[in-house]
Amino acid sequence: MKFGVIVFPGSSGDLDLYHLIKDVLEAPVDYIWHEDTSVQGFDCLILPGGSSYGSYLRGGALARHSPVMAAVTAFAHRGGLVLGIADGFQVLTEAGLLPGALYTNAGGRFHCHSTTLRVENPDTPFTRNLHRNQLLSIPFAHGEGNYFVDPATLQQLEENGQIVFRYADERGQPSMEANPNGSVSNIAGVCNKTRNVLGMMPQPERAGEAVLGSTDGLAIFLSILKYWEGRQ
Repeated sequence: MKFGVIVFPGSSGDLDLYHLIKDVLEAPVDYIWHEDTSVQGFDCLILPGGSSYGSYLRGGALARHSPVMAAVTAFAHRGGLVLGIADGFQVLTEAGLLPGALYTNAGGRFHCHSTTLRVENPDTPFTRNLHRNQLLSIPFAHGEGNYFVDPATLQQLEENGQIVFRYADERGQPSMEANPNGSVSNIAGVCNKTRNVLGMMPQPERAGEAVLGSTDGLAIFLSILKYWEGRQ
């Protein structure tokens, strides 16, 4: 399979993603410029972290109107795999490919450190190599990671298994102390109903090599490869 890393003005996670996929996973990968209008030839699209278009207005609001997003949306509707990380998560919510919205962190401060994620749904293309309640150590860096949905939508997410990751403490218990941004129900990552689109605020590409302090993020990319091999 071939990965495509979409590059917006202000992206910063694109280099890390390219390195992880090409040099660590040794999988085919290429960049896709935000002005491109085709994603033909790619099997998994990744929208990286950073501050697309300087996060003017709000995170992801301008990137959502980039020419490439029409192709990304059509790709997702055909069942293609799409992963949005940090700012990429914000772009996917702005584009309507994922439910909810992301606001300024509770307390109004930018946070940058490692966090513990608990796997809520191992039955997605992105979590095949994980098990329910498994804990992952993944870093993050964001100022607008406060995920919000209304109570009715939250109930639907629960019922549909769309909550993929939650912030948790070292014992695996979600708590306000473990929640770095105030996200509703400690949500750190959600997928769409068909589970081919995932958005998450923590950045697994920064936990893919031992020298970085954690290799837990590798499991997400290995899950994608495992899912694709199963399809073939």
